[in-house]
Parts: sequence; C-alpha cells; structure tokens
Amino acid sequence: MSRKAILDWSENLPESARIWLDGRAVEEVECIIGDFAGIARGKVMPARKFVDLERSFLPISIFYQTITGEYSDYDSEESWTETDMVLKPDLETAVASPWAEDVTIQIIHDMETLTGEPVTIAPRYVLKKILAAYKRKGWKPVIAPELEFYLTKPNVDPDIPLEPPTGRSGRQGAGRQVYSIAAIDEYTAVIDTIYDYAEAQGLEIDTIIQEGGAGQIEINLNHGDPLLLADQVFTFKRTIREAALKHNCYATFMAKPMEGEPGSAMHLHMSVVNSRTGENIFSNEDGTASDLFHHFIGGQQHYLTSIISLLAPYVNSYRRLVPGVSAPINLEWGEDNRSTGLRVPTSGPAARRVENRVVGMDTNPYLAMAACLACGYLGMIDKIEPREKLTGNAYELKHALPRELYEGLRQMQKFPKLRKLLGEEFCRMYENIKMREFEDYLRVISPWEREHLLLNV
Repeated sequence: MSRKAILDWSENLPESARIWLDGRAVEEVECIIGDFAGIARGKVMPARKFVDLERSFLPISIFYQTITGEYSDYDSEESWTETDMVLKPDLETAVASPWAEDVTIQIIHDMETLTGEPVTIAPRYVLKKILAAYKRKGWKPVIAPELEFYLTKPNVDPDIPLEPPTGRSGRQGAGRQVYSIAAIDEYTAVIDTIYDYAEAQGLEIDTIIQEGGAGQIEINLNHGDPLLLADQVFTFKRTIREAALKHNCYATFMAKPMEGEPGSAMHLHMSVVNSRTGENIFSNEDGTASDLFHHFIGGQQHYLTSIISLLAPYVNSYRRLVPGVSAPINLEWGEDNRSTGLRVPTSGPAARRVENRVVGMDTNPYLAMAACLACGYLGMIDKIEPREKLTGNAYELKHALPRELYEGLRQMQKFPKLRKLLGEEFCRMYENIKMREFEDYLRVISPWEREHLLLNV
C-alpha cells in the first residue's frame, strides 16, 4: 500500500479529520467499538493494513465483559465459543487521536454476524433501533447532553480517597464555586488542551463552566442527532481523560467520586421534531405545549424506574441520587424546577424540551439515550398522561427512585413492552452482567465496615 493510496483513502474521511491531517498520511487506525460500560475496545493497526483489509473481526465476548474485566456466565446458544463478529467501520465517525505520537485516526465500528446481521446486543445498535422506531412514526429526536466530571490528583491506591488537583495558584480546588471563572482558570492548562483536542476532532463545545464540586467541571455540547451526540460523548470522555493525563491529573466520570461533594450527571435535554417539516412536535401551532409533549413526560414517569440501571449502572451511581446535592430522588416534572427529575427549561415554542436529570455521567451514552427516548416513545404511542406539574420542592416528596443497583435490576422485569423495544436479548445480557458486578461488589469489605464494626460488634 503506497502513501498515495492512503492519502486517496483519506479524502473520504470527514472534513474535520482532513483538516487535521493537512496533507499528512494516516499512519495508524484505531478500530473502536463501545462495550456495555462504554469502554472503547477494539484493535489498532497500520493504516495501510486497514485500507487493504476486506474484513476485520472481534469476538462477541467483548459484550460479556464486566467492569472488572471478568466475564458474565450468560448462557446463550453460542456462549463461550468465542464466535467472531465482523467489524463494520462507520467512516462518518472518523476523528483524530491528537494525543497519539503517530498520525492516528480513530473510527467507531458497528458489529455484524458473519452473515451480515446486526449484533443486537451492541449498545450502538440498541440506540439505532430506538431511532428507527421514531423514524417510522415520522419523528426525529433531538438531544443535547451536559457532561459533568471531576479533575483529581493521580490516585494509584484505591483505598485512598480522591483529592482535587493543585491549580495554577498552587492551591487545591475548592467546592461550592459554581460558575466561578476564577475556579475554571485554575485548570486553564487542562481546559486549553481539551479545547485543542476538541478542535482537532471537529467537536463543537457549547460552554464550559465550573460546577459545584471541588475540581468539578461541566461541558455542554450542542444539540443534534442522538446517534451523533452519543458518538461524541463516547469519544469525548476518552479525549478529556487524555487531556487531563497530559497535565498529570485524572479526569473521572464516576457518578459520586468524592465524599461530601456533589455527584456528576449527564443531563439530557430532549425534544422531538417532525421529520418532514423540522417543527417541534412538543408545541402546538399557537405555541402551547402539545399532548405529545405531556405524553412524552408521562412515558418517562411510567417507565423510567424500570430501566434505572441503564442510567445508574453501578453501586456508586446510587450515592449520587440522594437529597440535597442537586440530584433528583423522584420523577416529578416542573417548569424550570431543578429539584425535579424531569425539568422543563424556560424556552420558546420551537425549543420546548424535557431535561432528564436522573442520568449519571458514569452511564454508557448509547444506552442512556436509548432508554430515555424509548420511555418517551412509548409514552407518546400509548398516550400516557403525566402527573400534575410540580411547583414546589420535589425533595419534600417521597424518594421514588431505586436506592441501590440490585433494586434497580429487579425493576427491569416490569414492562415486557419496553424490553421488546430495547431488545429482549440485550436486556437479559445487561441484567446478567450487572448482577455479576453487584455480586463481586458484595465480596469487598469496605473501610466503613472496618472502622465501625471491627471492635464494636
């Protein structure tokens, strides 16, 4: 494979990748697929091999893997035979890996069977399936995600609590400085690198703000197609981590990384437009809220607790969903009410939307978006009416969300209609993996137990 052939192939890449290459030949290609946890798995190969390759393969077992690296004991017809699946590159997702030493492009792949059928448990496919259901109705969802994360000092001992990194002033980050420009400036080196990497990848950042926690940052992305935004979040989490590592700190997307500090969410702003006209179906012609808008909210309230484990996928996730730390404890809805799980921001009719505030930053973006959109879809299809709009404090009402992972997993059996929409095999696989992770967690003795039980019981 000649350099000219690689350059010719590069002309088919998205504009942002071509601009970044600036006439350089691609040296390496990262073939990436997201597993259930949202971890980038795959293989790296020389560009000349990628361009020449007819087909590339990965075993189906990458979707059987838990967050600890173990494998679930899921029993299916082809379990543990290490069946190879075909990787199908989506060249529209090709972006730079600007931190790599060689000239490297990363490409998100889908996965198919040897006969060309989609692998239905793949998270990206699950989202595509939900979007196809909307398309059949003449609807097109629009999503804008908010990404919250913490910068921390490097931590190589899991028994030691995380600490905020030292800023340019020489002081550690302090909490409760939400929207502070000075607090953001403390980490200007990391922020500038995030901007540089994002520009290289053609990713448009809407805003960056200091959140309420010590070293906690929020980055908002522009609204758009859910699959595009899920791809961007999947890629951007890796980008942010790399930017932080360049400056000797960590970026963590744990839902609750620090005791006494707020958790990190991935709030999803959701609306739906008419595929033909582009008009927001959440608004009537006179500008008032439509029935479909209320039914979308009704679907969230009716179904969301049953798939809470897709939005809060780890034992740590439920430490965030407690009162008093800017996280919801129920699925009430209200206009510009940040105590509710479902907030309707102030906007004009064209921008009417629902903000789901339940979703944690530790979730897989494909699965979180698929789950929330599936609930809204069924609400609109079944014309589910929401509860009365809340004008008061939702924290004064009952804690209506599951309080821990096991309870959330038990809820997944609740609605066969929702399971069918997401995919029954996917749901069974997900339950199996998460139950394995929960059982692994139960084997760990925590510092709290040693501190309070060792000599007292």
